Amino acid sequence: MPATVLTARALLLDMDGTLVNSDAVVERIWRAWAVEHGLDPDEALKVVHGRQGHATMAELLPDRPVELNLADNRVMLERETADVEGVVPIGGAGAFLAAIAEFPHALVTSADAALARARMAAAALPMPRVRVTAESVSASKPDPEGFLKGAAELGFAPGECVVFEDSEAGIAAGRAAGMKVVGVGERAAAQAPDLHVRDLAELELSFVAGGVVELRGA
Repeated sequence: MPATVLTARALLLDMDGTLVNSDAVVERIWRAWAVEHGLDPDEALKVVHGRQGHATMAELLPDRPVELNLADNRVMLERETADVEGVVPIGGAGAFLAAIAEFPHALVTSADAALARARMAAAALPMPRVRVTAESVSASKPDPEGFLKGAAELGFAPGECVVFEDSEAGIAAGRAAGMKVVGVGERAAAQAPDLHVRDLAELELSFVAGGVVELRGA
């Protein structure tokens, strides 16, 4: 069976679980939040990844007022920004970002700008020049708004972009935006992305004529 090859003129990169492994922080903080609200922490963690905090809260507590979720979300963001213990780069992330430094790419994350800066710095990764953070959108993943904004800021049509994601919500957002998806890590495997790699060290990049990159699994 021939290997899957994706082509792109721009790359849109999620952060948590894709470039940065922040699972230790996410688990600590969201387990505590779930217990505070009488929820099963293990069940809560199944829907946390990929979404903005208030969207996770709405999923877990559908009858809770939006205002309370937004207020709680601000507190959670402050806690997550202050806690970078255990935040490390995903395997191969540094080399991957170095390889695409001159290629059109953007960070598209459910984190706000402060949290994105804190986690990328903790993982010793360079921050992409173009970034779409929580403040930039009106709807959280799985809504495609963030990826569509990232493509527009880079100046490319959705079909010319490939998304890198790890979560169910993020992969759904990429597909809804009309983009192919490279799934990174164990969570992504269950979502049948167009191309799957265990980490970014497994990804092979080839830059070809016309400003195109070819992506393959190792």
